[in-house]
Amino acid sequence: MQLVEFTSKGMYCPPADVYIDPHNAVNKAIITHAHADHARSGHKSYICPEGSLALIKLRLGRHIQATSYPYGQSFSINGVEFTFFPAGHVVGSAQVRIEYKGEIWVVSGDYKVEADGLTEALEPVKCHCFITESTFGLPIYNWQAQDTITHEIKHWWQENKENQKPSLISAYSLGKAQRLIHMLANEPIGPVYAHSTILKTNEIIQKLGYALPAVQPIPARWKENEWAGALIISSSLATGPWAGRISPWQKAEASGWMALKKFRDRHGGASFVLSDHADWNGIIATIKETGAHKVYTMHGYDKALAQWLQSQGYDAAAVSG
Repeated sequence: MQLVEFTSKGMYCPPADVYIDPHNAVNKAIITHAHADHARSGHKSYICPEGSLALIKLRLGRHIQATSYPYGQSFSINGVEFTFFPAGHVVGSAQVRIEYKGEIWVVSGDYKVEADGLTEALEPVKCHCFITESTFGLPIYNWQAQDTITHEIKHWWQENKENQKPSLISAYSLGKAQRLIHMLANEPIGPVYAHSTILKTNEIIQKLGYALPAVQPIPARWKENEWAGALIISSSLATGPWAGRISPWQKAEASGWMALKKFRDRHGGASFVLSDHADWNGIIATIKETGAHKVYTMHGYDKALAQWLQSQGYDAAAVSG
């Protein structure tokens, strides 16, 4: 028996009888962060990082049975010690350190290496075995500094304003939207609006004490030319009746996938390479910092990353599915 097993329901820690980010309903689930592919409904009880609790309840409902712990505070389940550490992915995201009988494993969840000025910075954790995400686990993914991307978006926004057109960026309501707001909302180019789902998330994040600038709700009815020069951040490129009431907007996508031409061509419009996941160099650096001799890779390019790690002398394996 190993400390974490990979089952049809997800990652399972047998001695604690607890799952981590399970994709099917279980009795007890440890959740790394509030994104829908990690925090699913139907579990009898939830354990999560303190900064994710209100965000998880926003999506799953206040009725769920949930317990939270701050970063660095250990808790025990059946003699197994668990501790959350910052993952740098989105607000409240965590890695899970698991210690039992002298053996230490770390489940990374999703993580980002570059500090974005809003999210808690990634804190690499020493361990014997590291379970890493591999979303962008190929050398072709190599992010530019956030300041560079901020400058690119500002230039695009300014050009649109000069042409009396609104700028519309699609962004996840948790993570990318707040990052863009933090990067751009205080710029003197024009007003910033956000979709209601983003504003609900922002309200929780602000109550948690994060310095997130205030932005305006998207008006149900735009006044004449009110949208000219505005930056609109939405969880969808065309959501709600407001979308058809403004002049043809200039759309953009901010995503790590925009590093690939096929995704840029499919999207159309402007594209900015901005991700809340680690790039290739970030993944490799994080693995090295953990000191792990055993590495499991999950999601994305898990097989390719595992093969490269094997070529470097690691005991590595991909966990597809």
